[in-house]
Amino acid sequence: MPQTPDDLDAVAVRTWCSLALDALGSDREEIDAINVYPVADGDTGTNLYLTLESASQAVEAVFTGYGTETPETADVIRAMAHGALIGARGNSGTILAQLLRGMSEVLAEPRVERPGDLPGEQDHAGLLRRALRRAASSAYQAVAHPVEGTMLTVATAAADAAAATEGGSAKVARAAYDGARAALQETPGQLAVLGRAGVVDAGGRGLVDVLAALVGALSGETPAAQGRGHGIHVVADDCAPDLEVGGPAFEVIYLLEAGDGAVARLRTRLDGLGDSLVVVGGDGLWNVHVHVDDAGAAIEAGVEAGRPYRIRITHFAAAAVEAREQIQRAVVAVVPGEGLAELCTEAGATTVLARPGEPPASGELVDAIRRAHAREVVLLPNDADLRHTAAAAAEQMRAEGVRVALIPTRAAVQGIAALAVHEPERRFDEDVVAMTAAARTTRYAELAVAERQSWTSAGICQAGDVLGLIDGDVAVIGVDVASTAETVLHRMLAAGGELVTLVVGEGVPDAVAPRLEAYVRERHLAVDTVVYSGGRQAAPLLIGVE
Repeated sequence: MPQTPDDLDAVAVRTWCSLALDALGSDREEIDAINVYPVADGDTGTNLYLTLESASQAVEAVFTGYGTETPETADVIRAMAHGALIGARGNSGTILAQLLRGMSEVLAEPRVERPGDLPGEQDHAGLLRRALRRAASSAYQAVAHPVEGTMLTVATAAADAAAATEGGSAKVARAAYDGARAALQETPGQLAVLGRAGVVDAGGRGLVDVLAALVGALSGETPAAQGRGHGIHVVADDCAPDLEVGGPAFEVIYLLEAGDGAVARLRTRLDGLGDSLVVVGGDGLWNVHVHVDDAGAAIEAGVEAGRPYRIRITHFAAAAVEAREQIQRAVVAVVPGEGLAELCTEAGATTVLARPGEPPASGELVDAIRRAHAREVVLLPNDADLRHTAAAAAEQMRAEGVRVALIPTRAAVQGIAALAVHEPERRFDEDVVAMTAAARTTRYAELAVAERQSWTSAGICQAGDVLGLIDGDVAVIGVDVASTAETVLHRMLAAGGELVTLVVGEGVPDAVAPRLEAYVRERHLAVDTVVYSGGRQAAPLLIGVE
């Protein structure tokens, strides 16, 4: 919590982002379920979460850059707004990005008295009032055809309530939250589609979470703690309406580098092509969102205006089908052999086979993540050399709206350990932490056959020697698989362990695994051993010690 509760300083902004991200993460499915306007595609909660996640990551990057020092408040606020802008998803996320940008235009400016300011307008509470007003007005301006009963209405009600409240920043924030919550309850009576479905506006529902987090950052008491949903009635998940037909077929979103004049002309052109047009940003960088039947024409308009990039096109009907088929969470694992592929598949993972000498490209990992049909994916590269490839695949899928956590597993046995503790019912962050911890506490080794004479960290080896590599370094040079593996196990278990995992490759004599099991049992009574068939894999034997 910030040391000065009434000041939205750098630490408070960081706390705000963290609390808002947690709240949207918890309520994401609920918000997705009530998403009926402007398109009932069930992704408003997800889009708001991903937008806020980008803002939070930008804020964390500023703190990292300052090291042990506390960043300037203006730098953090601008980073929050910029992160939201470049990561904005969907109609609701784009509007949220503009709301944060509008606030930043006030909160990040130099705090000096200006002509026309009312008494106290430059104190912290006065700045927050002005920031909330700027946020609401700029969001209305960003939407081509504003509609009441949406998050625009909720944002305006928050600004009105804040303007009518005296006191410090925490009190102003609480008033904004209360005003937003009251306005949200009225949205079914303002927008017919909400009334028919019996739900409040999904975007406004998410904005209430964001304002509740602001209260928490400034006061230490988050309204959400009083009960999930803030006392707001929403429809049950199984009552969520299906996708309505008759509107534009595609959602088109892209970032655009262009001047103000070109963007003004772009707005006019896109407004004639479709609906739900929202253009947010400024200072040469914009986020463009529109629903159209001709996606190509919308992109061509962007090319004429400037340089569009990070282009995302969603076909609404296909997205609705995919959403119905989509599971909540999946694990994608790179495996070095057919045996482990079968094992991981039985455990529920989507696998990518790494054939000897043929590491998978990032495109193969992207395809596997898409095949998983999940909103949240844990990616296990299981090879230190794949870290950059896996990171590129994860980044690409995040841009497509999938939440991907990359656990930097360096060996297949670490991936097995992570998969063993995977629980889809847990919260995503908790599941990732548990899987990461399991992987990190698993030491790994593998056996390889030397192809030629060479220098190693264990001495000179000859062609045909069996090499025992522990954590990637040659530690043992032996003459056969069994005796070399025993030496490797002796060294690894000297540091302790509870479980030994052996993955036996094709061509290894049948007697090797029982011999190693007996070796562990005789010398380490408290250590269990499990054996898996790896099939055709690059290494004759993989070893893990947990």
